[in-house]
Amino acid sequence: MNFPTLFTPLKIRDLEIPNRIFSTGHDTYLPEDNLPSDALIAYQAARAKGGVGLIIIQVVGVHETARYTDGMLMGTEDHCIAYFRRLIGPLKAEGTRVFVQLFHPGRELFGRPEGVLQTAYAPSATPSERFHVVPRALSAKLIAEIVSGYAQAARRMAEAGADGVEIVASHGYLPAQFISQTINYRQDRYGGSFENRLRFTREVITACRKQIPSSMVVGLRYSAFDADQSGMHEDDTIQVCSALAGELDYLNVIAGASFSTSSAIHIVPPMTIENAYLGSAAGRLKQLVDIPVFVAGRINQPDQAEALIASGQADMCGMTRAMICDPNMPYKAKSGNSQKIRACIGCNQACIGHFQQGLPISCIQRPETGRELLYGVPKRAKQSRKVVIVGGGVAGMKAAITAATCGHQVTLCEADTYLGGQARIAQLLPGRSEFGGIITNLTHELKQHDIETRLNTKLTVATIVEGAYDSVIVATGSKLAMPNIEITGNMPIVHAATLLATNPHVGNNVVIYDWRGQWTGVGVAELLATRGCHVRLAVNGPCAADGLQNYLRDQSNARLFRLGVEILPHMRLFGVDDDTAYFLHTTAQTPVEVKNTDTLILDWPNQANDDLYQELQDAAVSVHLIGDALSARTCEEAIFEGLKAGHAIS
Repeated sequence: MNFPTLFTPLKIRDLEIPNRIFSTGHDTYLPEDNLPSDALIAYQAARAKGGVGLIIIQVVGVHETARYTDGMLMGTEDHCIAYFRRLIGPLKAEGTRVFVQLFHPGRELFGRPEGVLQTAYAPSATPSERFHVVPRALSAKLIAEIVSGYAQAARRMAEAGADGVEIVASHGYLPAQFISQTINYRQDRYGGSFENRLRFTREVITACRKQIPSSMVVGLRYSAFDADQSGMHEDDTIQVCSALAGELDYLNVIAGASFSTSSAIHIVPPMTIENAYLGSAAGRLKQLVDIPVFVAGRINQPDQAEALIASGQADMCGMTRAMICDPNMPYKAKSGNSQKIRACIGCNQACIGHFQQGLPISCIQRPETGRELLYGVPKRAKQSRKVVIVGGGVAGMKAAITAATCGHQVTLCEADTYLGGQARIAQLLPGRSEFGGIITNLTHELKQHDIETRLNTKLTVATIVEGAYDSVIVATGSKLAMPNIEITGNMPIVHAATLLATNPHVGNNVVIYDWRGQWTGVGVAELLATRGCHVRLAVNGPCAADGLQNYLRDQSNARLFRLGVEILPHMRLFGVDDDTAYFLHTTAQTPVEVKNTDTLILDWPNQANDDLYQELQDAAVSVHLIGDALSARTCEEAIFEGLKAGHAIS
């Protein structure tokens, strides 16, 4: 065994957890009618079969005022017990232990269950900045109702077979709001002194204990810090957790809070944040309490988790996104096959990104995630076909792997010297080197399936016909395109991808026209600003990185602000001359001149490179068109279409 500590059991109360890896509670948008669905069962069952020691089921609302999204679970009625039993049973049958999160968001509401903003309730009527919510102060009667709601939800989870419950006091949700001196201004027994501000959480813990078997585990999830000047700091967390530890069976440490953009970044920390960065905070707490301490936050690989456990900084490691990306990660690590793990890259696009769009959870590298009922088990073809994949970008690589998994004879041909396509460019951006992990992971999977890969090989209709292939998947990517603008001078115009690949001289004053609002525009702006350029970033939207997941967007904007990058929102480029770029403000419909410009850099959408596909229309062969060759988009669409094309061959 390569990880001697990670795969040792942990005993909490009377419960033995078989290893030190757990899946944190995380929203999936897979429930139906606020109850566990077949899709949610299949999703969690895949992680249980993959060898995870503990699954903490996503938040379960404890009161009608706790509905913060349409897609959450609710535990307010006894009829939910049977549904949770259907979810929990299959997970425990795999040897996995199961806890359930008990949840009330307080003022942190953003859902519209009835099509309108509902009333939020909090200890005091203190507004929440991020969602612009003004809550109503909780009455003593409603506090008592909510405390009872926690207890009754705990009872229902116990009857459904859960091994434990976790009270969510992290991320600035209701218990944390009671504890906070900057949110809770009550003058009654729930406000003022430290003991009074702890009272609500203590009442919740006590009430839950009274409703569940004595053997059942009760834990608390709490943020190590809020990463906001008005929020909780690490010393505050130490004080709170030390005071409550004697009433709990474990503490689960995370970071961040929902109420501000700087703090929310830490709810699901992106790739620009250091791996396992909360180890020291967990270790500090563990020295002060006598109960197990769990920790999460960018723990993507088993060696990172092993180091945290072996060093004594934590007792359990949350590796949620690692298992969203590869459900079999624990089993692979335990069996000595760590090299086969598909490593999470922290892109946030299809996990938390989907949740924030009201979409079911997935993963850009593993589109099977969240779609287990459709793609969880590869369907072996009735007859093996001879298949050629034209193009070795991420779409073509995923198509080749999927087709091979389904039992076909696959050849992958790439005209370039390297595999990876556009992902090779993406990894060159500041803080984005981890994105290259997509290429690494897919390359490993190609080798695992013994797929014939031919580099420096450009196929034509003639060579395809000569190869006598039964099916062709065209994944030839895209090519650079120019916007239709008026050019009346000699200003250099450089595509962002070209700049990253060739690093040309661009002068001291640059304008970046970011039409897409994705990684590239803000990344190039940051790159050039760090080199000392005066950068003006003209974006075709309300803010920079408007197309990125919220935490990535907000973090990118923070970095650009610190670097002095000038953001010009709502810009449409319509021309350049020798030293001026000309824009139209898309909402005001007024012209904007950006003078003293040495170079214009374009992040403009590529054009589909579908020439071969068009030429193959008259050939007697089955043809599929995928990825950027179909329409230039992101890695998520490309890999998903590779999956579907591989499955579609018959």
